[in-house]
Order: sequence, then structure tokens, then C-alpha cells
Amino acid sequence: TLGLPIPEIVFVELDREFARTEPDPEIQDLIRASEGLNLGSDYLPGAINYDPAAMQPDAELASKLVWFDAFTSNVDRTARNPNLMVWHRKLYLIDHGAAMYFHHDWASAGEACKKPFVLIRDHVLLPFATQIAEVDAGLAVMLPDAEIERIVGLVPDSWLVDEPVFDSPAAYRQAYVDYLQHRLRVRAAFVQEAVRAHTAHV
Repeated sequence: TLGLPIPEIVFVELDREFARTEPDPEIQDLIRASEGLNLGSDYLPGAINYDPAAMQPDAELASKLVWFDAFTSNVDRTARNPNLMVWHRKLYLIDHGAAMYFHHDWASAGEACKKPFVLIRDHVLLPFATQIAEVDAGLAVMLPDAEIERIVGLVPDSWLVDEPVFDSPAAYRQAYVDYLQHRLRVRAAFVQEAVRAHTAHV
């Protein structure tokens, strides 16, 4: 939707018997525990970990990625663990597992969506993100309410369980929709914090 560079993402049905071909016992356990429907991403052969000392992204792309991670409250795109790959000299975002940590405390989610994301100060691309304010409106307009509903609607019902706050997958899904829509409406808080953090960094 936002046109950010990510490997192709697909739904994958995983059979626990696949673990038999894996020599690492820890990975075997992960495969067995992941039996069923999973989200998989395309393998980028020859891709290397991003190193900010070796590659400086253009300001517009860096700003868009910082904006996206501030919107989703992603705490895990730092210099220590950038979760960015370089493939054919192009950046790719991977591993968003630490984003949207508000969902560990649904009782406070309503307040959390209004807060600036202060940990954006640790973002590996923050030094290059000189156009955060400029890219803001263009990204936000790509996420109207209907598009957020469509995206969240892609999440399988089987993944929206085991949360006692909600009595159905539909209620669980609606909570994500409500959070993301409202966070976008009050995005000035996280946008201004990202701009401030960039200014302080330089």
C-alpha cells in the first residue's frame, strides 16, 4: 500500500513433518510449534545485512521508513539490529515482529495510540531521514480508513484468538482497525517526535 521495499509476503501452510529435514534442534522445535498457517517472505539470495557505514539511503526513502516505524511503534530497527537487507543495492525491510507492541496491553491501547514514539531516536536510518515532515501527508493519504480495514481484514481468524479481552476474532480485528485509524488521525505526535529526534541526532 505504501510502496515500501519489502520481500514478497505470502501465506504458507507448514507441516510439522518438515522439521525432520532440519538438523538444528531449536529450529525443529520452532517448526513444530508453527504447524499450520504462517506468514512467509521471499528469500533474497545473496542479500546482506544493512550497514549504515557502507550504504547511505536517499533522504526520502529513509524518511518514509522512519515514518512507518514510528506509526507502527517498531522498536527493532536499530544500529545493533537493523532488520534491513541489501539486495541488488536496494534496501528491503524485514522482520516486523517487534512492531505494534501496544497489543500486549489492550487496556491501555487507547492512550498508547496518542503517544509519540520516543524510541524512534534509536532508528538506524534516523540520521538520513531529513524529510519526515515532507513525506507525512503523502503516506497518510495512502491509508484511508477503508484501506486499513482491508489490510487488517487479511489477517486470518485463526490468528485472532487467545486474547481474553475479545469475545470473537471480529472484535479482535476491529480493535486493531480502531487503533491504527486513530493513530493515523493523531499522527502529529509521532511525526513531530521523529523530526525532533532527527534534529537532536544531527
